[in-house]
Amino acid sequence: MKGTTDRRIDWPTMLIPFGIVIALMCVFMTVPEQSKAVVDVLRGFFGDTIGIYYPLLAIGCVLCSVWLAVNSKYGKIKLGNTEKPAYSDFKWGTMIFTSTMAADILFYSLIEWSLYGGEQHVQKLGGTQMWAPTFTLFHWGPLAWGFYVILAVCFAFMIHVRKRQRQRFSEACRPLLGDKVDGVWGRAIDVTAIFAVVCATATTFSLATPLLTNAMGSVFGFEATTATTILVLLLICAVYTITVLFGISGISKLAGICSYLFFALLLYFLFLGGETGYIIETGFQSLGNLIQNFVGLSTYMDPLRESGFAQNWTVYYWAYWLVWCVATPFFIALISKGRTIRNVVMGSFGWGLAGTYLSFIILGNYGLAQQMKHGIDTIGYISNGGEMYEAILMIFDTLPLPWLALLLLTITMIAFYSTTLDGITYVTSSYSYESISPDEEPARGIRGFWSIMLILLPIALLFAQNSLYSLQGVTIIAAFPVGLLLILIVVGFLKDLRAYTGK
Repeated sequence: MKGTTDRRIDWPTMLIPFGIVIALMCVFMTVPEQSKAVVDVLRGFFGDTIGIYYPLLAIGCVLCSVWLAVNSKYGKIKLGNTEKPAYSDFKWGTMIFTSTMAADILFYSLIEWSLYGGEQHVQKLGGTQMWAPTFTLFHWGPLAWGFYVILAVCFAFMIHVRKRQRQRFSEACRPLLGDKVDGVWGRAIDVTAIFAVVCATATTFSLATPLLTNAMGSVFGFEATTATTILVLLLICAVYTITVLFGISGISKLAGICSYLFFALLLYFLFLGGETGYIIETGFQSLGNLIQNFVGLSTYMDPLRESGFAQNWTVYYWAYWLVWCVATPFFIALISKGRTIRNVVMGSFGWGLAGTYLSFIILGNYGLAQQMKHGIDTIGYISNGGEMYEAILMIFDTLPLPWLALLLLTITMIAFYSTTLDGITYVTSSYSYESISPDEEPARGIRGFWSIMLILLPIALLFAQNSLYSLQGVTIIAAFPVGLLLILIVVGFLKDLRAYTGK
């Protein structure tokens, strides 16, 4: 049986994306100025010139998802021939949230409000107190989750209803492209998809790992250096590799542990920081402000480019969420066997938004309280060139027993990184096969291979800091073809859905 599995491995799809990324890294390191200039031009074109493409796509995904859920015929379609869902609501929900957010959710929850606070557009709208927390909820809200939800439904239908044996972007395009997905077109689609997720994984580590390393250094008394950062990354790799080798059951258990750690961190900030009332009231106010202005925020494009806020933030976020769509929706689809389309849509939005909003409201508003009430000028510190992770550590210093809070943050970040990478590793491992049934787990050797490969590029980035911005730019550029593939997948899914229902 092992030999049969090995012969089904699609080595080109596994290795070509890494070859492309490594080649780009070499170019960035060899001719940094020239490559950065090219990336800047392309990033400007995709993010500015045709930037409206991304919010239109985001709005379309949400509308299509909601329509599927409320449609009396399509919403009740069960995804798989089982009497009950494969996982309980709690296990399912925690896996959705913890396996899609990585440690980014903690990093941005703690600091993103301060980045908005220094923006001209935010001050023009009404100031930091009202609008900084509102924008955090907007950029991590329904439009962002819509990318995941619509594709999760498409993939779940493909895997559990149509019983397709290839868990790939290309296979999801088959209703439209037919047998072309078995040739060059399919190969190009899959390579693009894997390339995007490799870049996304690498760049997300660059955001939160400095915070994690410095937090651990503060707790355990060591200096944050390149060597210690590598050791931290290897620790994360060891945790998620061990977990993923146990398959979905291991991921489920780690997701449960991660959720408890996450809630413990939230409760620490909410009840021990002395700002309970402010946190709740500000969260309540920002939710109301978001609801009241949701349509306007969703369609704001700044045509005169008076501030560039829409291009620098909103368009950037929609593009970044897009590149993560390659892996996370597949994982949501795999764990949603036995649920209906309506349940997947409403449950994914519900669990995803609940976890995300709790994080931003509690962690973010505590930091905002230090800025607005206690003179901890986080906004000014970052505006004057200070590192974001240093500003976060300043906020932690205001808590009782800051070392304990940092220890809890450290463990929670490692758990978040591990659960997310587990989900990505599981999906990319399935991608590595020419065919694999929904009930069959990828071989442990393949899962181990991807566990190691996904950590190598972040380690390489530590020795090529000048190339980091360029790689982030490439990631945003890669979102454009991923968006086109998303459109093909959704249109193909709707065509297949009508054929399945006979109408």
